[in-house]
Amino acid sequence: MAIHIRHLMSRVLAATILLLTVCTAQAVTAGPGAWSSQQTWAADSVNGGNLTGYFYWPASQPTLGGKRALVLVLHGCLQTAGGDVINTTGDGGFNWKAAADQYGAVILAPNATGNVYNNHCWDYANTTHNRSAAGHDAILLDLVGRFVNDPQYAIDQNQVYVTGLSSGGGETMVLGCLAPDIFAGVGINAGPPPGTTTLQIGAVPSGYTAATAGNKCKAMAGANAGAFATQIAGAVWGTSDFTVAQGYGPIDTAGIRLAYGGSYAKGAAVAVAGGGSNIPYTDSNGKLRTHEITVSGMGHAWPAGSGGQNTNYVDSTRVNYPAFVMDFWFKNNLRTSATPGPEMTSCGTTVVSGSGVTISGAGTASGGVASYGVLLNGPTPINDTAAGSGASFSKTYNLASGYYTGSVTATDALGQVSTGCPLAQFLVGSAPVLQPPTGLAAGTPTASSVPLSWNAVSGATGYNVYRNGAKLNASPLPATSYTAGGLAAATTYSFAVSAVGASGESALSVAINVTTAPAWSCTTVSASNYAHVQAGRAHDSGGYALANGSNQNMGLDNLFFSSVLAQTAAGYYVIGACP
Repeated sequence: MAIHIRHLMSRVLAATILLLTVCTAQAVTAGPGAWSSQQTWAADSVNGGNLTGYFYWPASQPTLGGKRALVLVLHGCLQTAGGDVINTTGDGGFNWKAAADQYGAVILAPNATGNVYNNHCWDYANTTHNRSAAGHDAILLDLVGRFVNDPQYAIDQNQVYVTGLSSGGGETMVLGCLAPDIFAGVGINAGPPPGTTTLQIGAVPSGYTAATAGNKCKAMAGANAGAFATQIAGAVWGTSDFTVAQGYGPIDTAGIRLAYGGSYAKGAAVAVAGGGSNIPYTDSNGKLRTHEITVSGMGHAWPAGSGGQNTNYVDSTRVNYPAFVMDFWFKNNLRTSATPGPEMTSCGTTVVSGSGVTISGAGTASGGVASYGVLLNGPTPINDTAAGSGASFSKTYNLASGYYTGSVTATDALGQVSTGCPLAQFLVGSAPVLQPPTGLAAGTPTASSVPLSWNAVSGATGYNVYRNGAKLNASPLPATSYTAGGLAAATTYSFAVSAVGASGESALSVAINVTTAPAWSCTTVSASNYAHVQAGRAHDSGGYALANGSNQNMGLDNLFFSSVLAQTAAGYYVIGACP
């Protein structure tokens, strides 16, 4: 909750006045809570075409370390991201939305580029896997990098995971071996291991053992093999899977354990919902490193659990693998602390006549708060990382006259830092001559930006812009306009501005609330049915092209039949023009 601080506008503060802010921890940016429209990310000069797909950015907050996890989910052959992985109207897909919401994780669901193995597969059987050529390995690593390096998603590089089915399961193991420094966790679903060919999917070839898989895995990692020490992995397969040999499941995980090194203890089998059992393996330090799930009666399919679709190699009657593997990753991640981060519970200021200002605050942390940090913006900037410790603190600073804003953070013994408790603007000494700007208004917002403008202030040499109480610009802006970027779609933000001049910074203007546009708008594409399927707007079923989402029959899936498709919602297409 927040108690608004009283703005002190008198020229001289002759008495001690207490200014309080009771706050909750500042959250990371909330996403739209819906699957995106189809994206185009990168060109694949090896397999042809562009990498397209979808992402899910949850509105919920992350549950581990104050930053989001990122999960790369790979479909199988004869599947598409739009038709089988993502949630669409009336279709739960692989059932990732619920898991993403529970853990506050971002999900990536790309479409396999080209037409590998003539069934739109991922190229797991490639014999020259590497991180630089523009094939499936490289473009998927590039995709992960785009999201990890974009601050608006607040991705923790220590919480990046990959999972997939069939060829996507094989590619999952490839990526886990090729880039163990990037992927903290792996989830292989009916995936053939590296070194096997497409002609060997139905039976383990003679002489291929866990040692074969482990040696190939280590060789692929190269100089990054040291990262295996903190990676965890699992595999899942069905007892009625006669497409991919069931023997590959235990070979996958045994090979990965050999790549990890050390000794392991096999745990007792534990029943899983929907039929079947899970066998855990712990290392010599007692850490759970791999799991093996055998799903009774399941064929070649992704086990989505209740809420997922139940067709086209997706089974909603078995274990909810997204829920299971997310629980496995989050509880056993060896690269980030499972201990909840610290939280600020309150912060405030006591402004005394003259220049003395006392900043106080309280916080909670497992094992206690090791240190508090105070950040103040104003005529006398403060960045104090050792303001106090324990259940609460209070520290006085001597500040020059003018308006100040700031925040207080808590750090625990593990070095985890809370989000900031914002300090409402306060005045020290006499108020500057400058008046706050008037006429603050917003132009037409996009899904990620808001254009702002305001009236000029006499005597001002520049302006500062604040979003939700935090200053956006590093130095005063010379103009009376500014575009705030890096925003989440369909999200409401509060904006205010101040004037800056020789006498200091003015008070903040009257704030305005602006809601960004939705992440998508209806668009139409006219193309051959084959092109629609390749681009992920439609999928093939029995030789016919069906529009993703609506499943409307567009005719034969070839170059000679064309259709106009309108995208009316995220991942949802209908035949014809936009309404």
